[in-house]
Amino acid sequence: MEHSIEGGQAPAYAPPGTSFVLVGSSHAGNVGAAARAIKTMGFADLGLVAPRFADVLSQPQALAMASGAQDVLQRARLGASLDEVAGDCGVLVALSARVRDFGPPLRGPQWLPELARLAAAQQRRVAFVFGSERYGLDNETVWRCDALLNLPTSPGYGSLNLSQAVQIVAWEWRKALGSFDHPGAGPAPEPAATHAEVEAAIDHLQHTLQVLGYLDPSAPRRLLPRLRRLLSRVAPTRQEVQILRGVCDAALRRIGASRDGSA
Repeated sequence: MEHSIEGGQAPAYAPPGTSFVLVGSSHAGNVGAAARAIKTMGFADLGLVAPRFADVLSQPQALAMASGAQDVLQRARLGASLDEVAGDCGVLVALSARVRDFGPPLRGPQWLPELARLAAAQQRRVAFVFGSERYGLDNETVWRCDALLNLPTSPGYGSLNLSQAVQIVAWEWRKALGSFDHPGAGPAPEPAATHAEVEAAIDHLQHTLQVLGYLDPSAPRRLLPRLRRLLSRVAPTRQEVQILRGVCDAALRRIGASRDGSA
């Protein structure tokens, strides 16, 4: 089941299924990449409507770009019409960068959580419908859909690759249904330096800068307050403070001095 998230959070909403439908696809690589895109987000239902090549699912480029999602390709549904491929879905969402004057309501990605709640409450399968690489979706296909989803892009250039658009929608839809957990907790946080340790480091740094001739003790200006503010903003760990003091020691040794100023 595509909504069984092993090792992750349970979905917030559970519609009975999701299909990603590609209409008129002409590049086998995009089909394979789309299969990979939806599998990474926990989906497995790929449909193709009137692809340019009947054997697109078995073409070498499709298999190569699927990269571990060949099972999605093997189970993909092919048909000559949208009704044939997505007729079992209750909500059809067209994807297009071109806004029509007439057609289904225009939505953005922020609408997807609402769609997830609606689809779960009514137990309706959802299909996201993508157009061809060159022409997108024709008006008739868009009019057959219940909503038009637009992915906001830069006004100067809004052309998304087909598989990129599929990946974005799959990711946004997964967030709406319930995201996966991170695979691990990450490294344990290091102990923060105490106020006394930070002050000792500032004293050490002040001495080093004086020995190097960078800081004039008779006219320090605002260097030390700025360094103190810098360290306060960074909130260093104990290890980071020790690294800073080790750098100071190395600089002092280089010129034959020590922490206490002796040669």
